[in-house]
Amino acid sequence: MGLPAFLFLITGVLLNAAAQLMLKAGTNRLGVITLTAGDWLATLVRMATERHFIGGATLYVVSLVVWILGLSRVPVSLAYPMLSLGYVVNAIAAHYLFGEAVSVQRWLGIGFIIVGVWMVAKS
Repeated sequence: MGLPAFLFLITGVLLNAAAQLMLKAGTNRLGVITLTAGDWLATLVRMATERHFIGGATLYVVSLVVWILGLSRVPVSLAYPMLSLGYVVNAIAAHYLFGEAVSVQRWLGIGFIIVGVWMVAKS
């Protein structure tokens, strides 16, 4: 995999991870979201006007474009496993940004993901 392809893919992964973090920040501001028959429209409007949700959706769109640029350069069987790095980024960021607990078992799983992606990238 060449450097440009790698940069597109890793940028897509990071943008996707940032989108998830923005969406989580939005849910932290709004609380538990339920769509009931009586308030689904009002809830959707609150979501659509919450700045973290808008930012998250925007990041998703940009990440999609960047990801497509990367996919045009490498086989999907090589690119798709790179998305797993988003788990790593989000676990670390959620720990520091939101105070989420990351257990030893989860850290071990994250280590396996990193090794697995490295092995796929080297193949």
